Amino acid sequence: MKQVATTSFCRLFGLVVLLCISVPFAAHASTAAEIDAKVNAALGRLKAEVPGSAKVLAEAQGVLVFAEVIKAGFVIAGEGGEGALRIGGKTSGYYSIFSGSVGFQAGGQKRDIIMVFLDAGALRQFRDSKGWKAGVDGNITLIDVGASGTIDTATLKKPIVAFMVGQKGLMAGISLDGSKITKLDR
Repeated sequence: MKQVATTSFCRLFGLVVLLCISVPFAAHASTAAEIDAKVNAALGRLKAEVPGSAKVLAEAQGVLVFAEVIKAGFVIAGEGGEGALRIGGKTSGYYSIFSGSVGFQAGGQKRDIIMVFLDAGALRQFRDSKGWKAGVDGNITLIDVGASGTIDTATLKKPIVAFMVGQKGLMAGISLDGSKITKLDR
């Protein structure tokens, strides 16, 4: 009986945490101008923090930028934010990203997520989808800047690569698998 009560408490606690995490994401919907300003700032941080990233961006078919994505949780975590898809340097649509996870985790973090479509087919598949899920609808390779401070050129042969920059806060685990990306009307 004691174990059932503990399990029920954990589930209730988890639901409360998930609600507390998801409400701020849903409550604040940015305007197109606000999203564009944050995207510009995130791209500036990428170029400043990752040598060689400007060249990668120049070769991209499209760049999906989520600025100031917030991740928070205790055992149950949620992550969310808004961003824009840029093609040829111009915004072609606005999107939201959200993911949730359960496991040993605690903390909070804010970061920029920048997904670079290096393959026209991968970009077309993303744009044609009604709701796109990382790791299911498209595999994303996280760029790791090596000890030399340069981008591994072998990684740039992948159809979609991602950078995470401007991290503030502390939360273990970096992954985009399972993140749901949805087009916004702005």
